[in-house]
Amino acid sequence: MKKLLTFSAALLGTVALFAQEAVTDSTAVVQEEVKPVEQKMEYDRSSLSLLMVYHPEDEFGAAIDSAYHAMPFPDKYDEHNIGFERIDNSAITGVQKGNKIGLIKAQYGKKLNAKDLEKNSQALEDILNNARIANYMIAKWFGLYEGQVCNMDLIKQRGQYNATEFDVAIANQSARGLAMLSDAGEQLIGNSYVLVNDMTYATAEERAQAAKIALGVIGGIFDAVMGTDLGSNLATIGGAIADGFTGFAVKNHSYLFRLNWNEEIANAFYTEYWMSEPDPEKLKKFLADERFTLTYVAHEYECSEKTVAKGKKVDREKLIKMVCARSIDKNIAALQLQYEDFKVKTPIYEEVFNEKGKSIGYAVKIGLKEGISENSSFQVVRKEKDPETQKTKYRYVATIKPVKGKIWDNRFMAAEDDDIKDKDATALSYTLMKKVSGGEILPGMLVIEGKYSKVQQ
Repeated sequence: MKKLLTFSAALLGTVALFAQEAVTDSTAVVQEEVKPVEQKMEYDRSSLSLLMVYHPEDEFGAAIDSAYHAMPFPDKYDEHNIGFERIDNSAITGVQKGNKIGLIKAQYGKKLNAKDLEKNSQALEDILNNARIANYMIAKWFGLYEGQVCNMDLIKQRGQYNATEFDVAIANQSARGLAMLSDAGEQLIGNSYVLVNDMTYATAEERAQAAKIALGVIGGIFDAVMGTDLGSNLATIGGAIADGFTGFAVKNHSYLFRLNWNEEIANAFYTEYWMSEPDPEKLKKFLADERFTLTYVAHEYECSEKTVAKGKKVDREKLIKMVCARSIDKNIAALQLQYEDFKVKTPIYEEVFNEKGKSIGYAVKIGLKEGISENSSFQVVRKEKDPETQKTKYRYVATIKPVKGKIWDNRFMAAEDDDIKDKDATALSYTLMKKVSGGEILPGMLVIEGKYSKVQQ
């Protein structure tokens, strides 16, 4: 365990969060050499820390936990995990009535209402802030995971800054340096998020029971109208059909939280907690400072099902992993549309030409995993930096849409999924998009789905 995490025990209180080895980032400075297009756009990624709610009370809680931690990290975000991975549902109190333990769960086939979501999100926000997760995220931004002194290596790396120019400007405390630091805070640190996935499992029996109840109600109405008892048999028949299959449905409530980072908070860190040399007492004080917080911003729900006929050989662990991964991907895609600052900015990879040398569109490395459909619409923008303010801005260039039949199926384990009919889509390596309006599009320009208020015309 990293030394930084030794302070966590005193801060976690009664809420159980499980920590593993802290993930560290390379402190190597990215040079200004020519790199592939997708590697030049790291500045435009949001940083993301993933946690899950672990349900030890569920029959398949351990299976979901195992599958969850074997899944790849979402590749359109910078990984900002800090060693905390799980929130134990059995340690959460005060959410439900009657002193019941844990978050409010939705019954199979039903969604949580607004009041239930408010209670769950508030409980999770309190848990994260009581555990000082925001403080640990900031500590990672400033190198306190590599050693107990502050540095700007990760900010320079993710921000694609010229290392020498950045260091000199900051050291001299020039207006340019302060502007660059402010821009880094706004574009990088302020776009740090925590996504908490509350994943539960609906068994075949639960689904069968739901079918029996639904068909029983319909049958009762039928009998009342027709004066027969034929309708009551529907429940038995429906239950038999539902019980004739095995499989599972993973219900995933994803709660998104954003790190609070503004000029006041930044000044508090720089003036009170910047450490040029190890200072255990100052570090301990910083990790306990309640001014650094996370705020709940959005929620998304997905119920992903995968049903397999009995008798067919099934790798249950592999299927659970597939369903869990896809449910998270769907929720992330939906959260991008719901909360615009969480939007992924993806570069135009290259212009695509046919065998006759005619341009047929543009390659973009996103697909079904990001929720793209034929109806999706994207803005192409040019990233600019104001020479006076050193602030980054986005200028509108064009509008593009996916080409029918050319949407990449990049979902987790898509090539291994026998239920996918369009295998050609899994063989693609990008989605082909075509311009519908606007100006000249060049590789490296950014693609943003839908409208984004920060884009200037």
